[in-house]
Amino acid sequence: MEFLPISWRLQGKQALLVGGGEVALRKGRLLHRSGAILDVVAPEVCDELRQIVADSGGQLLLRPFKDADLDGCGLVICATDDSVVNAHIADLAGARNVPVNVVDNPSLGDFIFPAIVDRSPVLISISSSGASPVLARKLRSQLESSLPARWGKLADLMARFRQPLKDKLDNVGARRLFWEQALDSPIVEKVLAGKDSEAEVLLAEAIADADADKLSRGEVYLVGAGPGDPDLLTFRALRLLQKADVVLYDRLVGKGIVDLARRDAELVYVGKARDKHALPQDNINELLVHYAKQGKKVCRLKGGDPFIFGRGGEEIDLIVQEGIDFQVVPGITAASGCAAYGGIPLTHRDHAQSVRFVTGHRKDGTVTLDWEHLVSETETVVFYMGLVGLRQICEQLMAHGRKGDTPIALVSRGTTDLQEVITGTLETLADDIEGREIHAPTLIIVGSVVSLHPKFGWFKKSNE
Repeated sequence: MEFLPISWRLQGKQALLVGGGEVALRKGRLLHRSGAILDVVAPEVCDELRQIVADSGGQLLLRPFKDADLDGCGLVICATDDSVVNAHIADLAGARNVPVNVVDNPSLGDFIFPAIVDRSPVLISISSSGASPVLARKLRSQLESSLPARWGKLADLMARFRQPLKDKLDNVGARRLFWEQALDSPIVEKVLAGKDSEAEVLLAEAIADADADKLSRGEVYLVGAGPGDPDLLTFRALRLLQKADVVLYDRLVGKGIVDLARRDAELVYVGKARDKHALPQDNINELLVHYAKQGKKVCRLKGGDPFIFGRGGEEIDLIVQEGIDFQVVPGITAASGCAAYGGIPLTHRDHAQSVRFVTGHRKDGTVTLDWEHLVSETETVVFYMGLVGLRQICEQLMAHGRKGDTPIALVSRGTTDLQEVITGTLETLADDIEGREIHAPTLIIVGSVVSLHPKFGWFKKSNE
């Protein structure tokens, strides 16, 4: 982050605005709404800005800026059309440790003004770090159109009932869960419909019925994180991830997805690489139970889909034995995601009428599969975890009847900006990648559908 987004209380603080044009007026409106005492220095000032200064209790100085104007101010905004004057004021403010904003030149200042969606007391700020104010305004307009005006009324209602809930529930975790449930209840619709009194009655009844033990009961969410791209998370996966107190994740889950967790959630890495486990599977299972028995909501993020080569069944087995509540949220499995982003349809009427998912994970140094059933020319075969055994996979398929010129694709880090699709044939691919650095996770797709990749490949890396 180039700028840290913060909310700054300015009520009663002295603010200096240098400039009297249209841009200065916009900044003056914002500062006045925030309760600042506004001083304005400029040779000419419009009537509206004059009134803002008067209403805020500040001073209007109809002249050029003087160095002494900085005395006593808590922040300064440079909004003149003279870049030399703006730079001079920024230098003075920096020497005095006074926060400064330079309009249209954020590199000279300490802070910038975000685009704001105002549903007071709910405020949403949107910033492009000064790179594109027009983009920030565009995003604001989209949010403005989708957020009801009465969200502020809902926040006011919740504020009035914070203390009654605190009196009923002394556990902060239970109170947080109560509010999460309240925000998924008819209370919200009552407020948005303008039925505030009915919403208040419902909320009072909900607090009276609130049960700390029930709210504090632990639960496990086994969540499919998809193949890598955060945009491929389901709505339910995102909601439960942001609800969790503890998040267990492995190396197949991208950082962009983990970053979507609550800021105060405990993040536990339980990553696995081939033959190298940060934690053995049994320990991961026990950790889920351990945290849930502490009354925590535990999200186990799994790459792809938990029930497709994700060992999800093993992880919930102990949870079931311990009588812990759980949910399983499916994710886009790697085969679907990588094939789609690689432009390789897994089925196609002219190429394949079925698809089979198998694991290429080595056991005792060999790849032991039912090869006789993997050689149909009209079936696409997808191998998970097959990179190390790639050569043996190709040899076994050919040995059992698959033609050597059968197209094959190796997809590395699929659906991410680092995606790489390497194509070849059963005869050539293993030799083609010999000595190359191939990054996990990988997926292998075998079948004539791979020949469509050059035609259907649509996804490009961000640097392409």
